[in-house]
Amino acid sequence: MNDLKNELNSEDEIESSSSPQADVSQVVLQLTEAEGEEQAEVFSEILIDAEPGTIALLLESLPLDERYERWQQVDVEERVDVLNLMRADPRLGILKKMPDEELDLLFSQLSPEDLIEWSDSLPDNITDRALAQMGERQRKHFELYDQYTENEIGRYADHQMLALNPSSTVAQGQRFFRRIDLDCNDHLFLVDNNDKYLGTVRRYDVFKTVDTDTPLQALKWDDSRVISADSSLIEAAEAIEHSRELELPVVDEDGILIGRMTLRTATALVREHYEAQLMATAGMDEDDDLFAPIVVGAKRRAVWLGINLLTAFLASATIGMFENVLSQVVALAVLMPIVASMGGIAGSQSLTLMIRGMAMGQITAGNVMSLMKNELGIGALNGTLWAIVIGIIAGWWFDDTVMGIVIACAILINMAVAAIAGVMVPMILQRFNQDAALSGSVILTTVTDVVGFFTFLGLASILYL
Repeated sequence: MNDLKNELNSEDEIESSSSPQADVSQVVLQLTEAEGEEQAEVFSEILIDAEPGTIALLLESLPLDERYERWQQVDVEERVDVLNLMRADPRLGILKKMPDEELDLLFSQLSPEDLIEWSDSLPDNITDRALAQMGERQRKHFELYDQYTENEIGRYADHQMLALNPSSTVAQGQRFFRRIDLDCNDHLFLVDNNDKYLGTVRRYDVFKTVDTDTPLQALKWDDSRVISADSSLIEAAEAIEHSRELELPVVDEDGILIGRMTLRTATALVREHYEAQLMATAGMDEDDDLFAPIVVGAKRRAVWLGINLLTAFLASATIGMFENVLSQVVALAVLMPIVASMGGIAGSQSLTLMIRGMAMGQITAGNVMSLMKNELGIGALNGTLWAIVIGIIAGWWFDDTVMGIVIACAILINMAVAAIAGVMVPMILQRFNQDAALSGSVILTTVTDVVGFFTFLGLASILYL
């Protein structure tokens, strides 16, 4: 999952700032209204008090040419922090424009954890260049994190944590807690000389122990839980949510402690996951640049526009099969959008419920049929209700009882099919390793349009011709 630090830090930095820069929209307006030297002066004043997260948001708000000009004003020592808090596309755009000397200087300040997040969206040649600026130990750390995929928590586990040998004393544990200030730090992890995880000690137990010579092993918490490094991001987020702890250890398949999962990180993961789903429904990515080059932006959106066009042709072809009845009963053309719309809305409700359940790990082969029966029941009940209402209105509007019966039957059938499709489409897509959030709505709309038009016009053909 790209740019967790953006999710974790940038909003907090903006909200916690007491300066005028806290209102980013006003600063953006001030910056974009200025040009040339005036804009450079305004940005210089902003840089005096602005946090890296604020600077990142401001740079993302500028057109590409202006963005790089202002980037050159950012202090060299702050550049890594600012890039960490930018989305992937804007960050890559800046990196590609930087001269080799500046790029090497930047990479020499980069940590393996930072590079892991960046590498998800960097070309291999830039990642290799960054690795070349690191020491042997840092490269080994990068390889350790890089063995996990973008959807596994081992890749993004927080590697800053408190860990001691079980033979260490309470006094040493207290000293660690006092000297090292970490976010969501409520535990101390026990490891052997090979970093194998042995247990957890709570901060409360460390400080309540009177005999400071007591070994930490004696305070090991029996109810401690662990997260497997190959767990999915959402599974890891759920694990800490259900544990009611601020942090949990993350271990690899050999039991080696490689990091921790904090409640703060879990919250960011879930928020980013749903943001990605929201963007995916439009065929876009949450890391897309606001000012992406026109050609690049057009290519990204063209694919799903093309897919939508194909589905529209399919629906149109279905309508074309019933030209005869349409030419004789013009009222059918007026009522067709109602049938498609009711089916589409009903289906999208089931689809949204399914995607949420799948994301939270609540949908399995054992309960999918029960869920389908439940959704079908809801679709049939709502379908019956609205079929009666719309049938009466249509019959009265066109003074045609047959028309009311036709549209009522079509709506009932389409809403029932929509409920089934809303459950089955994401399950089928998951079976073929496709993102249901990305393509589910397109397929569902096609199903409800085709079934709705075919049912409505088919019944009309039987009763009118």
